[in-house]
Amino acid sequence: MSTPATTLAVPTDSATPLWRNLAPLCVMVFAEFLAMGLPLPILPVRVHETLGFGSFVVGLVIGAQSWATLLTRHGAGTRSDQRGPRSTAILGLSLSVFAGLTYALSAAVPNPSASLAVLLGLGESLVITGALSWGVALAGRERSGVVMAWVGIAMYGALAVGAPLGSALDARAGFVAMALAAALAPLLGLAAVPFIRPVKPVAGARLPFVEVVRLIWLPGAGLSLAALGFGAIAAFSTRYFSERAWSHSALAMTAFGAAYVLARLFLGSLPDRFGGARVAAASAAVAAVGQLGMWLAPSSAVAVAAAALTGLGFSLAFPSFGVEAIKRLPPQNRGVALGAYTAFFDATMGLGVPALGMVVGAFGYGAAFAHEARVRHEEILNCDTSVVASSAPGSPASL
Repeated sequence: MSTPATTLAVPTDSATPLWRNLAPLCVMVFAEFLAMGLPLPILPVRVHETLGFGSFVVGLVIGAQSWATLLTRHGAGTRSDQRGPRSTAILGLSLSVFAGLTYALSAAVPNPSASLAVLLGLGESLVITGALSWGVALAGRERSGVVMAWVGIAMYGALAVGAPLGSALDARAGFVAMALAAALAPLLGLAAVPFIRPVKPVAGARLPFVEVVRLIWLPGAGLSLAALGFGAIAAFSTRYFSERAWSHSALAMTAFGAAYVLARLFLGSLPDRFGGARVAAASAAVAAVGQLGMWLAPSSAVAVAAAALTGLGFSLAFPSFGVEAIKRLPPQNRGVALGAYTAFFDATMGLGVPALGMVVGAFGYGAAFAHEARVRHEEILNCDTSVVASSAPGSPASL
């Protein structure tokens, strides 16, 4: 039985360019993920070297953020649908400010690293769910792929800037200065909120969460498989290069990131133009070639090029599968749908990557990429099935 809920209505303003609507939204997202990126390289070192905990506790602290994000996606989506994405994003940014201040206090009181990670995970869940719902409401469902592409650039750009900036601040000004910078970053996001055109909650009917998951599980599973390529390179490429006695291992992640951003910049409109399922299938094929290249590479140069191909394929996977997820549900369930959809990525980071670690332990680092190439083939088959299903009359994708 459906329950009362809300949808998002936006005043028609076709004269306003899309970039003007989305630019302040991307500033808000950039600020939130800058707060996450600043402590990223510092937290494991502090927990291990300064506080003297072992690798298990380090993993527990880092994992707390992912699990906090995963477990709060539903609540963030429900809040966005019922109260609007603006209040959801503001709450998330405020929590992230508090997390940064708590991090600064950890220099003087017993370390709250796990609590910090939970707060950051909760803040990120609220901000990104609110931002995606807000952006799709502003741009319209027919341009949802472009919205996801822009938001993704803001996310990964902030993480790329935040990590080295956090290390530099910690080295030159100390731990507290870095933590205060992490607290100030979300304030920039709060300052951007008034510049984002508001959307109005409107009464409507909301599907039960179980029904939402049932309708989006196929694109969600596609995203989960796509995320394995990112996880494999992020977690195992450095040790893989070392195992092969190759130099410049950091270039693999650099090439991945550069291809990711360039694809979002120049190809971000493809899911909207040609359909999410078709672009997702093509993206999976490109990424599969990249993972095979990582596995079979005879040199570091070939492996770096293969990492770039993986980044190229993964870049459009999120918006492509996301377009399919949004098409399967009415607008009043948009926040819950996006929250549930992004939870598939969180689940891969929390469960899939550790499972790849078990494969690596048994068969070596190259096995991570061989296994990923195999599941990519399964993903392409699933995408082809989705293309047929989304074209069938009366299918959920035709809603």
